[in-house]
Amino acid sequence: MSENSLFAVLLRSPWWISFVVVGLITLAAGALLPKEYFVVGALAGFPIFVVGCMAAWRQLRAPNPAKVVEMLEAVGSMPWRSFADTLATAWERAGYSVERLTGNNATGADMRLSQGGKTTLVSAKRWKAATHGVEPLRELHTAMTAADASAGVYVAALGQVSENAQAFAREHGIVVLQGDAVAQLLLKQR
Repeated sequence: MSENSLFAVLLRSPWWISFVVVGLITLAAGALLPKEYFVVGALAGFPIFVVGCMAAWRQLRAPNPAKVVEMLEAVGSMPWRSFADTLATAWERAGYSVERLTGNNATGADMRLSQGGKTTLVSAKRWKAATHGVEPLRELHTAMTAADASAGVYVAALGQVSENAQAFAREHGIVVLQGDAVAQLLLKQR
């Protein structure tokens, strides 16, 4: 789905906006169509109603914004070992088998997640960096290729990822976890 499509925009918007759009479509169908075609016109809003339900479900399950800020502050004050332990615990609770990579195994990645026969490499040591460029993502991609991993995750909890780094991540199938996504992962698994 395109990032700027109507459905994508409605999924990111508050849930009630979708229901307002459905109401407007229904009103327009009642005002502009003959009575025998009203139901057909009103059903045009059904896909938007479904998107509204999906948005409501996501938003109701999302953590409280104050807790997200609190978690990001806690993450910012953690040393590497505590942060790595917290991440590992969150992924283990999500059903992954977590292996810490050290020494020669840690080139470009810090953890290996396994679930259902699929391997995901995680690079998280630079979680506090203010800006993230392409180089650490290249290192992660090289590690993914060497380990024959199906996916990669780059954790940039507190900083901004450059446009070039984001493009590189999309091109090579690397998920970049930033700010709120990191906090939600850690809060969801508590």
